Amino acid sequence: MPVEIVDNAEQSRFEILVDGTVAGFADYRLLPTKIVFTHTEVLPEHEGQGLAGKLVGHALDASRDTGLRVVPLCPYVGKYIERHPEYKDLVDGSTAG
Repeated sequence: MPVEIVDNAEQSRFEILVDGTVAGFADYRLLPTKIVFTHTEVLPEHEGQGLAGKLVGHALDASRDTGLRVVPLCPYVGKYIERHPEYKDLVDGSTAG
């Protein structure tokens, strides 16, 4: 099962594709110096395969690569960062607005 993660900037979301079909996504709002993650979802038929973790890890790595601070409004992204302290330095403590 080939898995690919892409930044669909047109829809403001990272998508994880399984066999070329969207299996999940992480919605975001892009601000000048930060990225605000608002919602993460994996479609029911793809749950339990670790796709959300792969997706969010990739999105956080991409944020780091582009120099963006992260605002984890999405509970899943917040919990992921708690479980992976190597991403804590990305978190922006100011308000997202």
